[in-house]
Amino acid sequence: MRKLKIRHPIPYPIHIGFDLEVPQAEGPRAMIFDLAVQDYAKKLAARLDIPAGLGLSGGEGVKSLATYGKALSWLAEQALPRDTTLYIVGGGSLTDLGGFIAATYLRGVNYISLPTTTLAMVDASLGNKTGINLPEGKNLVGAFHAPEGVYADLETLQTLPLPTFKQGLVEAFKHGLIAGDELLVNVEPLSLEWEGLENYLARAISVKLQIVEADPTEQNERRKLNLGHTLAHALEGATFGTMPHGVAVAYGLLFAALLGRAHGGNDLVPTVLKLLRWLSPPLPPRFSWDDLTSFLSRDKKKVGKALNWVVPKDMGWLEIHPVLQEVLLGCYEEFLSLVSTLQSSPTPKSQTEQV
Repeated sequence: MRKLKIRHPIPYPIHIGFDLEVPQAEGPRAMIFDLAVQDYAKKLAARLDIPAGLGLSGGEGVKSLATYGKALSWLAEQALPRDTTLYIVGGGSLTDLGGFIAATYLRGVNYISLPTTTLAMVDASLGNKTGINLPEGKNLVGAFHAPEGVYADLETLQTLPLPTFKQGLVEAFKHGLIAGDELLVNVEPLSLEWEGLENYLARAISVKLQIVEADPTEQNERRKLNLGHTLAHALEGATFGTMPHGVAVAYGLLFAALLGRAHGGNDLVPTVLKLLRWLSPPLPPRFSWDDLTSFLSRDKKKVGKALNWVVPKDMGWLEIHPVLQEVLLGCYEEFLSLVSTLQSSPTPKSQTEQV
């Protein structure tokens, strides 16, 4: 087991491994969990004496105003008071939703995060960001709200289809690009059976923790974590949330690498193409740039009228600035050409991320 800790601005522990000791909070307790891991959730609830639980079907669609309202009403029906601790059990989407519920129910209650997917373990459960989507775009509503702790039980990864396992690790690969960590961008050995998986995940988590501690509310340094996400969120929006987040980010990283090369940086395109071949994702629809413009215009990283892009000039060297329209269009044409060379087959809906 690896024990990590975020120290700023609000300290809390992050444990990753097998057979974790999850603390029993004092006072009232309730659980919101993904139905895909209900057996694990029920065992945990019994062990921690959690009397009430709300199960939700997973997927990006769970981060909706309707589900958010349903969960708040459920908490109110249970007459849960302000000293309640929520246990949030699930993957990336449920982690985002659950944290936002905790941030806003009765103006804020404590919560403990129990991520059950690779995506949630290396990204969504870390850094205090919570939120939900709007029909107009992804993560447009949210709040910063720190958990009491994060407990990532690697046993829960056994519930994942292989494509989902891989898709979550795209965020770990991204952390490798940001930190200049060659180990993290070497995805070939990654598997559920690999004995180095715990250390790999802990290494990826450590990269994010260092950035979050330096810039908790995304004023400067933390914007690096958006590498690949600008195009990714547009692709997710244009596909009405049917493209898995990890797949969208992988394609977004390819586009970012093209931007870096166009700005005179070292060529990271071959590195990202290796990731995509390992991931073997479904090919994206051939959207025109105009098809994506409305989603890009609502991106959270927009300042005034300018949309800032995270541009990787090399491993461990990122710049953040607006990009000329002609450069964006040229790189997007090159992106479409490269994507068309990838061999792939459609991913069944059952293999999209469980949350």
